[in-house]
Amino acid sequence: MAGRQQDRAAPPGRPQRRPVVALYERMVEAIRAGTYPPGSTLPTEPRLAAELGVSRPALREALILLQEDGVINVRRGVGRTVSHHPPPRGFEFLKPLEVLLGEGRQVVTVPVARTREEPTDFSTQHLVLPAGGEVRFWESVIEVGGLPACLTQEWAADETLAELLPEAAEAFDGPAARTSSMLRLLLDAGRGLPLTGSSTIVATTLGRQRGAQLGRPAETPGVLVTQVIRLDRTPLLAAKHMLPPGAPALPVWQAR
Repeated sequence: MAGRQQDRAAPPGRPQRRPVVALYERMVEAIRAGTYPPGSTLPTEPRLAAELGVSRPALREALILLQEDGVINVRRGVGRTVSHHPPPRGFEFLKPLEVLLGEGRQVVTVPVARTREEPTDFSTQHLVLPAGGEVRFWESVIEVGGLPACLTQEWAADETLAELLPEAAEAFDGPAARTSSMLRLLLDAGRGLPLTGSSTIVATTLGRQRGAQLGRPAETPGVLVTQVIRLDRTPLLAAKHMLPPGAPALPVWQAR
């Protein structure tokens, strides 16, 4: 595996990246890639820390999180082993919709709108917006296997992004904006930062405009997912995701 990636020093007032979170993600990806296959015993702490290029205290914290989430097990006399059935990474984890919907499938993000607009009731409710300012608005259709599977509408405040996560603001104005959702670019830019999300899921109908964009009649039932992404307690992004019948399932893993 590659050595530890060094984070740039954060300017005063900006949240610090969390190395343990990034290390957790690296280990989960290594497990899914087969570097540490299900049922295998992990190397000892000193060897694993050397392989990953991290300190043992940081590694120990990441291992505790992996154990709590059921990714690894600890057995006396055996050590740490990778679970035979690691919990799937579904909607309970912050992942772009095109990634969640496209597991093993061909996915294309088709831009419908990339613009700025006056604040709406929705964006004003969920974002911190400057008085009289505009909000960045993206609309995209996510196609899975050549068929429309999700209509995504996303809003973000440029001033908040420029202050807390300028890497995302730069990405939003870059070439990747034509082929990615706002959420995907935000998560890539904020890797290692304490990003959290909250969502509500309701049953509804597509309506005339959304139905036309998804190629369905207006009265077609659908699932509307409302999502807000925060850095610490500050909202960075608000989104609505409309999924019509036949869209791939959003897996949610639960434990007691």
